[in-house]
Amino acid sequence: MPFEIIHFRGSDDIIREKNMENYVLSTLEYVADALHGSLYRGELLRQALRDSGWRENGSLNFLEGRRYQYKGFKRGIALEGSFAAYEFILEGLFRLQVGFDKGMIETGILMLTSQRSEKSSYGSSRNLAAVEVEQLYPTISMPVSIALFDLGFPEISNGEEVD
Repeated sequence: MPFEIIHFRGSDDIIREKNMENYVLSTLEYVADALHGSLYRGELLRQALRDSGWRENGSLNFLEGRRYQYKGFKRGIALEGSFAAYEFILEGLFRLQVGFDKGMIETGILMLTSQRSEKSSYGSSRNLAAVEVEQLYPTISMPVSIALFDLGFPEISNGEEVD
């Protein structure tokens, strides 16, 4: 599987109660397939989430009067993420926490790249995410899932990989 999902504070129970387990997994698989090896991931992600029904509710905004939006939303679950850098974990968790505190969402799924520098002394992305989510409590107190993706390296048209 090109991604792994880690649940915190009962987020998996909320997803299960909403009968969204298979739906969430199939969406994450579709996102992984659509984005694997691609160079321009933003529009591809929006299209994949639109195709999967996560962008149908009209407004994805979580702050009134601002353009801040979740990547997707369905049945009280928000999708947020960035595949540019793992370090988006802080901003992504904050964005989800805002919606949770406002009563807009019950849980969130944060999609991140699992690729980090080989020089990192912090171990695997999975271990780092687990430590960071726990260290951010009580500031980030919501039930949340983190999906770590290995999307490979983008390829340009002549078959060469982009660094």
